This record gives sequence, C-alpha cells and structure tokens, in this order.
Amino acid sequence: MNINETELRKKLNLVIEKLLNLGGPENEKELEETGGEAIGFFRRDFGIREWDWPQGVGLYGLLKIMQYEKNDTYKEFLHDWFVENMEQGLPSRNINTTTPLLTLCELNEYYHDPKFEELCLDWADWLMTCIPRTKEGGFQHVTSANGDRQGVRLNENEMWIDTLFMTVLFLNKMGQKYQNAEWINEGIHQVLMHIKYLYDKKTGLFYHGWTFKGNHNFGGIFWCRGNSWFTLGILDYIDMFKGTLNPAVKTIILDCYKAQVAALKKLQSKSGLWHTVLTDPDSYEEVSGSAAITAGILKGIRYGILDDSYLECAERAIRGILKNIDKDGTVLNVSGGTGMGMNAEHYKNILIAPMAYGQSLTILALAEALLHI
Repeated sequence: MNINETELRKKLNLVIEKLLNLGGPENEKELEETGGEAIGFFRRDFGIREWDWPQGVGLYGLLKIMQYEKNDTYKEFLHDWFVENMEQGLPSRNINTTTPLLTLCELNEYYHDPKFEELCLDWADWLMTCIPRTKEGGFQHVTSANGDRQGVRLNENEMWIDTLFMTVLFLNKMGQKYQNAEWINEGIHQVLMHIKYLYDKKTGLFYHGWTFKGNHNFGGIFWCRGNSWFTLGILDYIDMFKGTLNPAVKTIILDCYKAQVAALKKLQSKSGLWHTVLTDPDSYEEVSGSAAITAGILKGIRYGILDDSYLECAERAIRGILKNIDKDGTVLNVSGGTGMGMNAEHYKNILIAPMAYGQSLTILALAEALLHI
C-alpha cells in the first residue's frame, strides 16, 4: 500500500487522543430543538463517558489498537471507565448497552477483577434467558429509551444488522472464553438468522433491518454503516473461534462476506468513501461506515480471504479517510445514531457530528492500513 507511514501514524495518534477526550456537540440545544430524534440526535450518544453503543465501539477501538501495537497504553483509561460507570450505576440492559462488555471481557484478562467477571457472566446469561426474541428466536433489537437511561425501546419483532456487532460478538467471546457451547451455538444461530433475513441475494448487500410484522425489510435501504457492521464484525467473529467453527457454517458466512465486499467495491465513490445510502450517489459520503468497511476489507486481504485486487480499493478509501481527519483529530462527516427508516430520505437527513464510533472505526482502519505498508 503506497501511503505515507509518517502521516498515517500522526493522524492515528490524533484520532486516538480526540477519542479519549471526546465531548458533546457545541450546537446540542439547536440539534434537539430543530430535529431531535428524527435526525439522529440522542444526547446519550455523544462523548465517551456514557454507557451505550457509541462509547462501547469507541472502547473497542482502544482495546484493538493496544492489541495491534502489543502494548497496554490505554489499559488504565479503560479500567477507570468501567469502574466509574459501574459505581455510577448502569443503564437498562438491551442490545446496544451490551456493546461495552465486548471490551470488558477482554480487558479483564489483564485485571481478573471478580466484579468485572460477574457482570460479564450475568449479562451473558441475561442474553440467553431474558432478552426479548423475535419469531424464530432472533435477538429483538431492543435499544435504550430516548432520554431515559433505565427505559427501553422494544422494536418488537424487529432484527437489525447492528445486533451482530453490538451483542453477538460479546456472546461469542464469552462462549469461547468459558467454553460454553450453549452460548457459542446461540451466537451461530443469531448470525445465520441475520443473514437469512437481512442479506439481499441480488446485490450481495445487507438491509438495515427486518420485521416479522408484515415480513419486510422496512424501506429496503442498503445503509453504509449498517453494512459495515457485517464487513468488519464478521471477521472478528470468525477470529474468535481460532479454527473451530464448523467448516460449512464458516463457508456460508465467508461467501456472504465476499459477495458483500465485491458489491461494495463497485459502489465506492471517486473520493474512496461510500455514500450513507450505498446505492444513492446523491446521499452524503459517510466516514464511520467507510472506515469500518475499509478495516474489514484490509483484514480480509491480510487473512487471504480476499485477493490483492482489493488493495487499490482499500488504499483509495484510506486516502479518503485521512482527508476527513481534522487538525485536532476529529473525524469529520460521521452520521449520528440512525434508527430504522422507511425511505432513503430518512438516512440522508441524519445529522453529521463527531461521534466516538467515528473515531474508533477510523482507528481500526488506520491500524489495519499500517499492517499493509
């Protein structure tokens, strides 16, 4: 990959530093008054301190960069983050608030803290026995209620592609860690369920969601960040098995991954990024989803799943991402939290603001790029 390593490392360090100190948007009041939830404004999503999915993805990026670089630079930050949140009291349990635990269960391999372990074990058991299910036993995409830390939004009988990253990765990690076949098999079930109902055989892309109320994919939209949760997350999922995943299941999963990235390669814009509605060139180019797609493609190349013809695609994407990192390390053109939409306009109208997952997914993309220089 023909990218300047010095520039890459400089930008990566800036992005990490910004993540550690990320706050809310300056125009928070205006966003709430002029658009609110309709444009993806959820106060809990901003900054690094709250316990929810944006912050959980952010923490995951810090954990992974430590693993890439074989150091423990952010270990204390992560430890203190979990201690402070547990002391303050955690929000409701749902799909999205599960996300920080993916980092916690790995972080605790440093600390062996009984409180950390108890929380992870109890939460994994809760996923198996208490989380609402859809028809056929899918994890219902229950989220936090807007403005109520202890409330939930049920999204009854709905499955969203986000669930694979936010919840299934954690359950599988716990299954592998404790050699719990029930947890591992439930994770496999959820992956195959989401492929069954969200994968589009004509395009190779994934729909944002599926509802058993009417049996449809809502607006039938191919959303960039939604697709990226699969592109990146599914390789991390397979990684966890360390070669023990059933070969037939693995083949089905990887065939979907390869078909998806082939479709994404054709949809890449001239800038190297992808549009927030992948098939709509009039929608804005979105950096968080583009970064996760790029990280997933680079990892696929590194593992020999994809051939080197994808390197040019990945290099263009990295150049596009680098152009969207401000001088203070803020990752620009990141879309806010995105609920289910019935048409492309819903996704095109989502606000753009600095988000923890924008920083984190960019970290993962740049870290993968360093391995290809």
